[in-house]
Amino acid sequence: MTAFVLRAALIAAVFLPGMTTVAHAAGVPDLLELPAQADVRASRSQMLGLARAGERLVAVGERGLVLLSDDAGRSWRQAREVPVSVALTDVTFVNATDGWAVGHSGVILHSTDGGERWSVQMDGRQAAQRMLEQASERKAAGQENAEAEVRAAEYLVQDGPDKPFLSVAFADSRRGYAVGAYGVAMMTQDAGKTWHSLLGAIANPSGKHLYQVRVSGQRLLIAGEQGALFLSRDGGSRFTTLDSPYEGTFFGALDLGHGVLLAYGLRGNAWRSEDEGQSWIHLDMRPKASLGVAQRLSDGSLLLGNEGGRLMQGRASGQAFVELPQAVEGALTGIAENPDGSLVLAGTQGLQRLDNLRDGGHP
Repeated sequence: MTAFVLRAALIAAVFLPGMTTVAHAAGVPDLLELPAQADVRASRSQMLGLARAGERLVAVGERGLVLLSDDAGRSWRQAREVPVSVALTDVTFVNATDGWAVGHSGVILHSTDGGERWSVQMDGRQAAQRMLEQASERKAAGQENAEAEVRAAEYLVQDGPDKPFLSVAFADSRRGYAVGAYGVAMMTQDAGKTWHSLLGAIANPSGKHLYQVRVSGQRLLIAGEQGALFLSRDGGSRFTTLDSPYEGTFFGALDLGHGVLLAYGLRGNAWRSEDEGQSWIHLDMRPKASLGVAQRLSDGSLLLGNEGGRLMQGRASGQAFVELPQAVEGALTGIAENPDGSLVLAGTQGLQRLDNLRDGGHP
């Protein structure tokens, strides 16, 4: 495994040295300052995030690519303005117009027109500096563990803007969260005009990578490497470290309601809890390929996608899953459902549409 694994997908190529945004030699542009370039084969590039903005689909991926579809994924076009060329790893919209995307070099982008144009709200330099300022304030106030937080933030400042955000989620048009490598976690309560560090709220002293954040109302669920699972019930003021059933990486987790949680990750590992993580039951997932993405469908059923392009469907309770006959090329990184029941899938081989999901495939 590489040092980082892109959101839910094991896409190691994106983290090769050539993809860094720091200009290592004279004449090499900083990808944080280079707008995304037009690409006639963009829809077959590595796409790492997928979201619905009203009736529109918005996908993000390598080299700052943002693709839009207004016909349920049958055709795609590039966004008009994307100010960076770093890999974008995740995207979310709270309505048809307002959305956020995150990616390498700690970049957070914002759109107010359904993904046509994007602006930078934060980059890794600003994020690290903000984390250091807040940790220093906590240290000056004599708060517990603040000194360790200062050291961690100082490392991020010195190391430069090479730490990616891997997941972004918004509860509404103002309150949102972004998490990523080395335990970086940020929160906004003003639609991203300002972002604040969650370093002091999450007990992650070793800086485990955080691969996904999910939000529902005041509840946040974060999944990461080495079995990291964190739950907040108050919008991120405090987090509980859940007793993990597994020491390997979780690429994501679902909060299914009524205390039921589902966590999934490496080598087909999936675990279900009925008591908010106090105890867990291992689910037998076949094939044993790493699970990188999950989606709840309109009928309440759940879909899991793996690195082999396979889909597993289960009931809303998440108790059991069966493999569907449909498959696509490459590792899956995003799933979107159209009103007609068809699916659009994002992954290492680009964007693909499935028109005929097997009816009643869940057990």
